[in-house]
Amino acid sequence: MKALLLYPEFPQSFWSYDRFMEIAGLKATIPPLGIITVAALLPQNWEIRFYDRNVNPETEADWEWCELVILSAMLVQKPDFQALIQKAVQLGKKVAVGGPYPTSVPQDALDSGANYLILDEGELTVPLFLEAIAQGQSQGIFRSGDKPDVTLSPIPRFDLLQRDDYLMMAVQFSRGCPFNCEFCDIISLYGRKPRTKEPSQTLAELQTLYDLGWRGSLFIVDDNFIGNQRNVKRFLRDLIPWMKQHDYPFTFITEASVNLAEDDELLHLMAEAGFYSVFLGIETPDQDSLQVTRKLQNTRNPLVEACRKINAAGLLIYAGFILGFDGERSGAGERIQAFVEETSIPQPMLGILQAPPNTALWNRLQQEQRLVEGDSIHPTGDQNSLMNFIPTRPIAEIAREYVEGFWTLYEPSHYLRRCFQQCLGLGLQSKHKQTMQFPVGKGLRLITQLIWHQGIRRGNIRGQFWRQLWTIWQKKPQVLNLYLGLCAAGEHFWEYRALARERITQQLGYDPLEVSGRPNQN
Repeated sequence: MKALLLYPEFPQSFWSYDRFMEIAGLKATIPPLGIITVAALLPQNWEIRFYDRNVNPETEADWEWCELVILSAMLVQKPDFQALIQKAVQLGKKVAVGGPYPTSVPQDALDSGANYLILDEGELTVPLFLEAIAQGQSQGIFRSGDKPDVTLSPIPRFDLLQRDDYLMMAVQFSRGCPFNCEFCDIISLYGRKPRTKEPSQTLAELQTLYDLGWRGSLFIVDDNFIGNQRNVKRFLRDLIPWMKQHDYPFTFITEASVNLAEDDELLHLMAEAGFYSVFLGIETPDQDSLQVTRKLQNTRNPLVEACRKINAAGLLIYAGFILGFDGERSGAGERIQAFVEETSIPQPMLGILQAPPNTALWNRLQQEQRLVEGDSIHPTGDQNSLMNFIPTRPIAEIAREYVEGFWTLYEPSHYLRRCFQQCLGLGLQSKHKQTMQFPVGKGLRLITQLIWHQGIRRGNIRGQFWRQLWTIWQKKPQVLNLYLGLCAAGEHFWEYRALARERITQQLGYDPLEVSGRPNQN
């Protein structure tokens, strides 16, 4: 079988870092781990061509060559995903699809013309698909109510990647999350019992990347890395000597729940292993909203203190915040802004609540007949879309707080100040403290571009840039790479805040900042 594996394009989004990628000479933040794991599940006698369309598009010759097209996608990739299915159908090629988007909304893929739907987790459903292919079946939907044993998952085909085009590589240690947040689709996709790989298995993946020549940052893509704390500690205890033996070739970033702050041993092990950052789902400082959305793990201890403790352990915090919870009081956006300033979180991802299909929130809103009907019934997966349901306070008020919050948080001087304060506040207990590493050969270009844009061209922050850079150099040179990376990311966010405002303006029919009397530019 000649199989063409394609990963659809992402639209410009919070996490796409478009301007940053451009000045760094990179194409994408991380590779698509799911589809290169599927590639490892395919028969060895198949001929495979793989393209991440965010890095390098396929050619017409590839389309002519292939017999089968395999796609994986998230909801935000919907436009290109559907276009690729339709192109394959027009060319008479069979199409197989999988991933979170088709799993949650399979009808969309069927309507676009997909022949095979390989849903849920591929370790169980790819073999069902292969059996159907061997029997000559021309279509099929392959599902499994069971969850696979991830200790049997193969090493992803990292060799298929154009690795130098990515900011980071990616590995996965666990799937699933023990918590029950109402709006989250992770538990509906992967379950509430975290399943982990064996430490030796994950180390074999790291060794594969090491042998392929990768040196730099790695994103452990688990939706909650600390969901199974016993097993994650086993992994970290094995990872620490591996890192030392290999002379610390990687640094790590991951996602975790806020209760990370409650476990001193876990924080210490992560710092020793080379973790430099963690993404936290904080969502809101409003305790009543956290109760409503069942994010109870965020209510056990003061959130500001939790952030400070995680910083003190040497981990920089990225965090997600959401507007639009049921019963939310006016001014939620301003309270989020105040929290971000108090904790100096550099890159707060502020979004408007969406109800993803098959979540507890989706089901409740459906029963209450509050879901928006028609083309908008499914959320877009983008952070700056209005909600796909009728909220309990005026949409215009939520939209204004969102745009105003995003606009203010990413005002250049505010952003650079938070980057500076967060980096200065990081504790560096580990003797081998690592921070963000840029891919080999990309660092010098990034620094040169950064000095031009922020140290020379942007007069409004030029002085601040040089003062802060000098202080970091003098007081905490260990975090210099991390600080420069955060500064460079500002180039993306200063463009993206305008795009977010424009998108909300298009949906509302007016500019919420002009209505609120805020200036057009800062």
